[in-house]
Amino acid sequence: MSAREGPCVAPTPTAKLSDVISERHQAMLEFERTWWNHDEPKEALIRARFQCSADDYYAELNDLVAQPGAMEHDPLVVRRVQRQRLRRRRERLETGTDVQGGANP
Repeated sequence: MSAREGPCVAPTPTAKLSDVISERHQAMLEFERTWWNHDEPKEALIRARFQCSADDYYAELNDLVAQPGAMEHDPLVVRRVQRQRLRRRRERLETGTDVQGGANP
């Protein structure tokens, strides 16, 4: 294999291999786009589809929206998740609770 050949996903001039997101991450973005179309609670859907707790899912989602490949894949969903995260952070600061959920002294 030559230096120009690589794995199945060939880099484009505008994208690096590090910008490509996994199938699981693509599925997470798709889920965030459509989860409200289901009758079940979001946490139950997360457990069934991704086999993890809601806390683990949201931690992975927060890491995902920081990746450039996520923004390229679905910019509307990524921006919405980022706005929601910022809004929750502001609410915590305004109510006097820290990141762990306890009251600030």
